[in-house]
Amino acid sequence: MQWPKHGANPQYLYEVLKLDMPAKTIDFSANINPLGPPQAVKRQWSSLLSSLYEYPDPFATRLTERISKTTLLPKENVLIANGGAEIISMIGQLFARKRVMIVQPAFSEYETACRANACEIDYFFLNKNWHLDIEGLIATFKEIDVVFLTNPNNPTGKYFSKASIKRLIEAAECLGVYLIVDEAFYDFVDEYEPISPLLLQYDQLVIIRSMTKMFAIPGIRLGYVLANEQFITDLRAIQPHWSVNSVAQEIGLLCIEDNNFQKETRELMKVERKRIFSFLTHNDYLHSDSSTNFYLLKDPFSKESERLFLFLLEKGLIPRHTYNFPGLEGNWLRLAIKSPDENSRLMEALKRWRESSL
Repeated sequence: MQWPKHGANPQYLYEVLKLDMPAKTIDFSANINPLGPPQAVKRQWSSLLSSLYEYPDPFATRLTERISKTTLLPKENVLIANGGAEIISMIGQLFARKRVMIVQPAFSEYETACRANACEIDYFFLNKNWHLDIEGLIATFKEIDVVFLTNPNNPTGKYFSKASIKRLIEAAECLGVYLIVDEAFYDFVDEYEPISPLLLQYDQLVIIRSMTKMFAIPGIRLGYVLANEQFITDLRAIQPHWSVNSVAQEIGLLCIEDNNFQKETRELMKVERKRIFSFLTHNDYLHSDSSTNFYLLKDPFSKESERLFLFLLEKGLIPRHTYNFPGLEGNWLRLAIKSPDENSRLMEALKRWRESSL
């Protein structure tokens, strides 16, 4: 079966499975902020459309300067892009035919982009408890050119400390290995420790960040890269002109200013994560030790996840399959943390599943 490669767009999932899609659904496969976009974006939406009549700034100057100020990095260390997918694609081009290590399980786009550019790819797996063997990974550095690491990890939600990242980049710097850290969900982590200051010490560190998840603007496509000046220059040479549209740049400026919105989101995630995990433990489900806005789920009494997957789909509750995550092979489901009411609907369905399976 040709499973969809990503979450979201659930109509294609139902089509592949030859199921009728319920009239009302909740998409737990897309890890988007359940609060929706910040109020400032909603209030100013009409005025934002006026920017459609002009070509966008090809350098996204104002947003670049704002992120530079937020991260305390020179603007030469920042590149705005058309979402994380464009960034990953450009990095794949930059490292064409290089030896790449992907810490698995991981977002499939790293491998897709690297294979499209004839890279030699290998995997390094998290252990059974989703922990990262730092020294074991470092031992592979003599054989590779680039490492892709998602932090927090997607799909497990496991967060790796700043000390762990620093140990990795220290070793990578010595051996000339690039460490690509994808922080697409960093801003959902309650106890996040910024690693961007390490860019002032280490040239081999590259940080990818998305703005679409926290600010619930996936249709806009917006993200950015933090790296040394030469790396940014090399990426800019690959990036298409006018890559980031005018509306995206204006929305980015509104979002990046709203610290209260981000704080409110983290508080909601903290409360709901605790509530969901307590329910799962009480009802004998396994879950990953997530620190962000999604988690892995498994029924230990079922030999495969597909039956539970189909059960939820039939009820209009859409999980993310894990068939294209090496190391998981479909044995787990990934679910986003949504609004309290939506999470309650999921828990009620999982309760019914448990009752019917005993």
